[in-house]
Amino acid sequence: MPGLINYFLAAAIGLFVWFKSLLEHHPKRVAAIVAAMLTSAGGFAVASLAPDVSDQPVRQVIESVQPSPLSQQYEVLENHAFRLYRSEQTRSTDSVGSLLRRLGIDDPAASAYLRSNEVVRQSLFGRAGRKVSAEVSDDGALLKLYARWSTDDSGTFKRLAVEKTDTGFSTSIETAPLTRSSKLSGGTIQSSLFAATDDAGIPDSVAVQIAEIFAGDIDFDRDLRKGDRFSVVYETLEGDGEPMRSGRVLSVEFVNNGKTYQATWFRDPSVAQDARSERNKGGYFTLDGQSLRRSFLASPLEFSRVTSGFKMRFHPVLKQWRAHQGVDYAGTTGTAVRNVGDGVVEFSGVQNGYGNVVFVGHRDKTTTVYAHLSRIDVKRGQTVGQGQNIGAVGATGRVTGPHLHFEYRVNGRYSDPSTITRESDSAPLSVASNPAFDRVATNARLLLSAAESFRQVNTE
Repeated sequence: MPGLINYFLAAAIGLFVWFKSLLEHHPKRVAAIVAAMLTSAGGFAVASLAPDVSDQPVRQVIESVQPSPLSQQYEVLENHAFRLYRSEQTRSTDSVGSLLRRLGIDDPAASAYLRSNEVVRQSLFGRAGRKVSAEVSDDGALLKLYARWSTDDSGTFKRLAVEKTDTGFSTSIETAPLTRSSKLSGGTIQSSLFAATDDAGIPDSVAVQIAEIFAGDIDFDRDLRKGDRFSVVYETLEGDGEPMRSGRVLSVEFVNNGKTYQATWFRDPSVAQDARSERNKGGYFTLDGQSLRRSFLASPLEFSRVTSGFKMRFHPVLKQWRAHQGVDYAGTTGTAVRNVGDGVVEFSGVQNGYGNVVFVGHRDKTTTVYAHLSRIDVKRGQTVGQGQNIGAVGATGRVTGPHLHFEYRVNGRYSDPSTITRESDSAPLSVASNPAFDRVATNARLLLSAAESFRQVNTE
């Protein structure tokens, strides 16, 4: 069944690809036609097999209609009970009163009930960002109140329901499965990745994933150019038809300075049940089957800028020219510092001008150094994985302000971090995985082509 679904999905997407040549020459006209078709009643017209209407006899029928007296109409309207619906998102500072006011509820009994109900208080108040929907009578009385949220990766969401009864109010809370769907989108870089994703209505969590996927190839602080573009296919997780949160990026294409990078998520079904296999976790691959998980991440900080590179410089504290044996990243005190590659902590503590510092040993006699930390979260001898938080940016040691000093040492010699990162290796797929991966890659190409077509239309 999944294969059949994928087949029809690919076929449908192929229609969009077929329009691509037309879009390149007449994007606005085609977009207008498609929009008109989608927004019209019925969407698409189907040719009728009935005789031509113009050939049929025409009869004129006239019938008098006696409307009801206005007084009767007014009486019906006055006696009609309207039900009003409104939705809001909870705020961290919300009280029962502030939330009910935004929902248009003026109901002392409901207010008292919500204040006294422990389930409601724990579910809604002090929990920012949870969507709440209310059904309210025309006099402001609460009839029903619903809230839905998902806080973890369990594939489920919570549903809270408060309903008015003959004796007062009742509350129930249930756990239900999330449904998954895919969304296509894209954008163009004007200043930063986050600004472009915001303009395209793409969640920040998706932007973070895009940066992580291409972290070994693109420095999203230094390498981005105005006019760079991206197309992305990602999961949306829904509860009762309401979007709860975004899920995993399924496929993505990024064009940086004229060079195209593509990736798709793949987990080999032949090893999916083998919990001992590292491949069981899945990962991102280029569309020709090369793993994008490099030995080392491009940066120990997310979305930070380099303030001092691997070069000779005038030392701001010592006031003399000397070699800078690493890279300095700007960051505020407390910003998480992540380990760039799998390894073992060789040193964790205070050392000379480094202040609080962590040394991590990796394969091939490579060591990474993280200095001037405000906090250390790992211990000597501890095994640490790639991307794991090992401390936080600080201003300890010989510094003028908070930042992270980062080094690579290969066989005891200082090395340029940018060179090490770009030359770190990746692993190809196994031969046995190729047939399954080829199907995933083919589908990814179709979806990314459709996403790019949508991006072009939206930017016209």
